[in-house]
Formats: sequence, structure tokens, C-alpha cells
Amino acid sequence: MLYDKDIREPLFDFLEETYGKIRIIEEKQVGKSRADIVMVLPGLLTGIEIKSDADTYVRLSRQVKDYDRFFDRNMVVAGSSHAVHVREHVPEWWGIITVEQTDLGIDFYVLREPRENPQMNWKRKLSLLWRPELVHIQELTCMPRYKEKSKAFVIDKMLLKVPKEQLSALVSDELFERDYTRIEEIIREYKIQNRPELKDQTGKKKRIKSRIKGRRKSTIKTR
Repeated sequence: MLYDKDIREPLFDFLEETYGKIRIIEEKQVGKSRADIVMVLPGLLTGIEIKSDADTYVRLSRQVKDYDRFFDRNMVVAGSSHAVHVREHVPEWWGIITVEQTDLGIDFYVLREPRENPQMNWKRKLSLLWRPELVHIQELTCMPRYKEKSKAFVIDKMLLKVPKEQLSALVSDELFERDYTRIEEIIREYKIQNRPELKDQTGKKKRIKSRIKGRRKSTIKTR
């Protein structure tokens, strides 16, 4: 029997060999679910759900709905115990990869390639970016800063002003460059620069506390 921990590292190697330049982001909160893997490709985000031999389909219906709101494409990686029935539990546009233990190690087989997700919501996809990353896209596309406006307002304007193909490429670029070791510093700097009320009367910067959740680790795999 293969467990999630047995599958992950060999899966990363398989994805790198199959897709080339990728970035793997693990355990990303999407709606009410947590995406096992977000695979960043140039101009494309793919959500990947792992169903090991030890897992059930109890939560999969909810996970499918959440994944489909955020990602351009989605895939399920299923243990051999699920290989026969997994098609019945995911939409026809989801890719399916089966995994099993062989004498030579962990073996992956692409049962079905993922197709374009017709239910992806651009607002949800853009919400995956930090506000400083959205600001960078605004700068690159010569958009106003909208310093006093909400993140949701900025996303709405971005969808009106930036062509979708260009936006897909820019979103991937931001995620390729994201530095999780500096997340608190980056967000703190953004807030100080864009919210004058965070400075005291002497002009000194106040300390800002940021809570970071829904993130465990990130790896970049390029080829």
C-alpha cells in the first residue's frame, strides 16, 4: 500500500521530467479545501490532488469544486486501489495519473491528460497572488496603483484592462519568483509604503505583525 508520503517526492521528479520548467507549491488553501500540489507552468496553473491507497473519496466532491474555481487545469494522482473507479469521481476535463509500487520503484502512468477547465474563475485565480505581486503586475502593465482600494477592486480593474493571455503569463511569473522566506518582510514593506496611517507622528514606521497560514514549503524544479 502506498501512502501520500511515499508518492510525493517521486511524483515531483515525474512532473519535472514530463513538463520541464515547473514550480511546486504544496498545501495551498483554495476555498474550503487544501490543494495538495499547485504546479506552476509558464502561463498555466495546475491543481493536483493525491488520493493514495489509504485515502477515500469522501471529500473529493468538495475538493473538485474548489480546485475548479482556482486552476486552469486539474489532475488527480490515484493509488492503484483507486485506478478502476477514479474516473467516476472527477470531471471529464480532469487529468488522471495512476501510481503503483513495482520491483523497480514507484511507477506513474498517465491515464488521461488534463484539459482546459471550463469552470476556472479568474477572480479566484488572481486571489492566489499576494497584494505586492498584484502591484508588480500593475506596474508592468502601466495600470494605476489604486493604493486606497481593496484587493478585490484591483483584481476587477486588472481583468478589465489586461488581456487574459498576458495575465496568465504574468501570474505564473509572479509565482515562479515568489520568495516564501521573505513573506513577512514583503507584506510589511507593502503596507508601510501604501498605508500612511501606519507611520506614527514622528514619521517612524510602526511594527506590523503578519500571520502566515496555509503554507508549509515550496520547491522550485527547473529543467
